[in-house]
Amino acid sequence: MILTNGRVILADTIRDDLDVEVRDGKIADLRPRGAAQNAIDLGKNFLGPGFVDLHVHGALGRDAMEMSLESFRVICDYHGRGGTTSLLLTTVTAEIKGIVSVLTRVREYRSQIPQIAGAHVEGPFISPHKAGAQNSEFICEPKPEVTDQLLVDADVIKRVTLAPEIKGALQAIERFVSSGISVSGGHSDALDEEARAGFECGMRSATHTFNCMSSARRRGIYRIAGLLEFALGEPEMNCELIADGHHVSPTLMKMVYQAKGASGISLVTDATSGAGLPNGTPFELGGRKCVVKNGVGLLADESALAGSVASMIDLVRTMVRDVRIPVPEAVAMASLNPARQIGLPKKGEIAIGNDADLVVFSPEFEVKQTFVAGEQIYPP
Repeated sequence: MILTNGRVILADTIRDDLDVEVRDGKIADLRPRGAAQNAIDLGKNFLGPGFVDLHVHGALGRDAMEMSLESFRVICDYHGRGGTTSLLLTTVTAEIKGIVSVLTRVREYRSQIPQIAGAHVEGPFISPHKAGAQNSEFICEPKPEVTDQLLVDADVIKRVTLAPEIKGALQAIERFVSSGISVSGGHSDALDEEARAGFECGMRSATHTFNCMSSARRRGIYRIAGLLEFALGEPEMNCELIADGHHVSPTLMKMVYQAKGASGISLVTDATSGAGLPNGTPFELGGRKCVVKNGVGLLADESALAGSVASMIDLVRTMVRDVRIPVPEAVAMASLNPARQIGLPKKGEIAIGNDADLVVFSPEFEVKQTFVAGEQIYPP
């Protein structure tokens, strides 16, 4: 397969003069545009690396916690329409046995759905003070006998979100990291020194930055940082960002961009089962009743946000239009950066030898085609 007449988004530039050859599911060559036979004409649309979403709960009324092949397919198909070629099915704060059951199903079904890169365990090791839409009933400490149950599936878990300040968290971070799992601080009320302690144990990311996390406060007569400021100020910390235009304002998105630069941000949808559903449609998240309203997910009483209803192309569009960053940087935030966070070296960048996970989108940021390993998954 040869893709021609596209605006090819490379790591730091856009090339209008390249053909991309795909062979055996890989990017086989990048060469000057020629008169190749049977080439696919991209009509001057953008050609970028497929998006990698570290944080996906659901879509179209289906949730990862359903742990069925059908629900996983619906979720992946929906996000494929938004350009996502790899994603982490994300659990919620629930009973450990339920989370373990989801991990078992992810292992069982990932060979049948190539978009599934693994799982993200969000909770139950979080702060009750920053639970957000998570179900506080199931919050617990990461005791060794509990983390043991999760580490049976260490090959499936690519990411864990926890609050570094809770009892047992530091030991848990070390255990997860030593098992090859990326640890992200989130749903956390950590003080500056508690965030740093988590960092020193291996935590290298902040979950949905600005949302459900501590920020600067007074301790006595002094002002100290929270997890937010620690993540913004520590160069080795990567910041998840839900750039859907609802969770974080343009000014705050500009702030994190100025602090972290393009390489320090990973766009995530945090999409719930409400994604793709019309306004006013009810849905559930971890047993809590929610509703889609004005383009975002809310708890039914509208007291808090409950994940997004976005796809990745929406986030890229927002970063370019509202934050005014270059297209290659916004695309890297949605592809290269998250791929590196969870150890996917052959994804996230158009380069010879990489997986042919690709997205074609218009100058208006509407996805036209999505390819996984050279196979077109959207339109089906």
